[in-house]
Amino acid sequence: MNRARSEYFSQGVISSVPVSETILRSWQRSKEHGLDADRPNRDIPVLTAGELRHLGEKNRILLNRSRPVMENLYEQIASSSSLVLLADTTGVILHSLGDSDFVDRARTVSLQPGGVWSEQLRGTNAIGTALVEQSAVLVRSAEHFTPDNHFLACSASPIFDPHGALLGVLDVSGDYRANQQHTMALVRISAQQIENQMFTDEFEAEITLRFHHRPEFLGTLYEAIIVFGRNGRFLAANRSALLHLGIDRYQAEKMEFAGFFRMTFDLLISQACLASKPVLTLHTRVGTPVFARVKGVNQGASRHTSIVSKTELEPDHCQERPVTSLESLEFGDSKVQKAIAKARRIMGHDISVLIQGESGTGKELFAKALHNSGPRRKGPFIALNCAAIPEGLIESELFGYQEGAFTGARKKGAKGKIREADGGTLFLDEIGDMPLPLQARLLRVLQERVVTPLGGTTNFPVEIAIVCATNRKLRAEITAGRFREDLYYRLNGLLLTLPPLCQREDLLTLAKNMVAQLAGAGRVPRLSPQVVELFKNHPWPGNLRQMHNVLRTALALLGSEEEITQEQLPEDFLEQHDEAVGERMDSGRGRQSAAPGRLEELESVAIRTALEECEGNVSAAARRLGVSRNTVYRKSRG
Repeated sequence: MNRARSEYFSQGVISSVPVSETILRSWQRSKEHGLDADRPNRDIPVLTAGELRHLGEKNRILLNRSRPVMENLYEQIASSSSLVLLADTTGVILHSLGDSDFVDRARTVSLQPGGVWSEQLRGTNAIGTALVEQSAVLVRSAEHFTPDNHFLACSASPIFDPHGALLGVLDVSGDYRANQQHTMALVRISAQQIENQMFTDEFEAEITLRFHHRPEFLGTLYEAIIVFGRNGRFLAANRSALLHLGIDRYQAEKMEFAGFFRMTFDLLISQACLASKPVLTLHTRVGTPVFARVKGVNQGASRHTSIVSKTELEPDHCQERPVTSLESLEFGDSKVQKAIAKARRIMGHDISVLIQGESGTGKELFAKALHNSGPRRKGPFIALNCAAIPEGLIESELFGYQEGAFTGARKKGAKGKIREADGGTLFLDEIGDMPLPLQARLLRVLQERVVTPLGGTTNFPVEIAIVCATNRKLRAEITAGRFREDLYYRLNGLLLTLPPLCQREDLLTLAKNMVAQLAGAGRVPRLSPQVVELFKNHPWPGNLRQMHNVLRTALALLGSEEEITQEQLPEDFLEQHDEAVGERMDSGRGRQSAAPGRLEELESVAIRTALEECEGNVSAAARRLGVSRNTVYRKSRG
């Protein structure tokens, strides 16, 4: 990089190491500002304590929303000679958290609260350049314009409000020699979490649609959020929503609901009020199916007329009605019936339930049925997937944070999933993926039945039922030192095991029931004898989730026909079936089920699939695959 830098500033061209267009644009702007690339710029003043307090009050909401996220982010990068920094739109650092061994060194260049890091004054740097480019920026070592900052590696991401206005920048800066590859991803995710939290207070009285093309990402920081007024007019959206919908904010501001989705706004309200399921299936303007939750219809339903009935919807019509009970899960499988019988016996007792089974076997569905069938059915059912959220962000999601603990904080804070579940059931999916430090804190909450939000001192009593699920063998995790034995015994009051789909005696009954549900009232397509045989012999590695997706695709391709044949089944499903048959044949002949080259191919496919499902989150993909993060990095590039 030093050579490329020398070539650029002496000759105006680079022939050696490639430099990103972002850095080149910033170098050019820095030169135009009259800065000297060969001399440190040490004449930039630092704000006084009074000036910084005044600026902090001006950015009070941003600070309150960012502090808990910054604390979580710092836990991820602690002991790496780094700082977590928050700057306003002028590049002034408002707040910082950092390693003590790096703080003093950072102060030599005013990388501290009150320090000004605009590109105009500092030249190329992550904070200032992210403000100008309005996108995430990574600046390492000699990519910084002035030589006094060459010891740094900085990752910054801008933060926008729900209307797209720039609020500031989140940054991690540290010694370039200790720079970690995943830091930029953590910064992006943390900035997105701050942005998503901005929707909570501003749009309580509006219609908020939270959606994603994968249902398991609803309720996580990856979900798309879009807000509409009571007249269906677009009000705001996060970046994930705009990406899902394939439009920019300028286009969105001119549109109404029907321009985003293939249905009317009145029909959305009607379905949200009257649907038997809290999760709706919508189609974007280009036909892509997404799963969505609608918030705000209860408050305004009595003022909103439905285009379907042309009558006013009463508020009590909009209450979600539980439809999944333990009884509704009985289709004839003896193992499932045994689990249901055990669950009924402990109903009403303060006994934690641990549901074990492969991914996609219906663990959350069983947990909802247990909740809906018990004495807490009128209370909330709150779910958190411990594997779908980055480790540093789980704590605030679970325990919440107390805004009142910070200077100038607003009355409201983030309650967290535990307090949201008060009076009902807390469902912790993939509990085996919970970080070890948080396991001790969760154990204390379960024992004392009080929770202290992050950054606060107030204890809040909670009365909750606990249901957990895992696809891991927790006893093996305890032996490996990844799961606390005392927490295991606290959660494992009753262990229920759900069988994989390929072992279920009621497989065909389940398939027919899914077809009936997906097809809708008045239509029940048949499965052809050929499809029945395929289903009976398929390995179903994705279990119920895979069957649901296969049948949904088949019905979409069926048209007006009444029998699902092999023609409507997805190609990857048929390929998977053929591979399974071939492997069984090879095994029967005494040969290995796959040659070395085949194993490498399957490994590569598994890693690509995991990364895609986790939206590029390497840590989450590694946890899902049960391998190290470095293995995912190496194999995905190899």
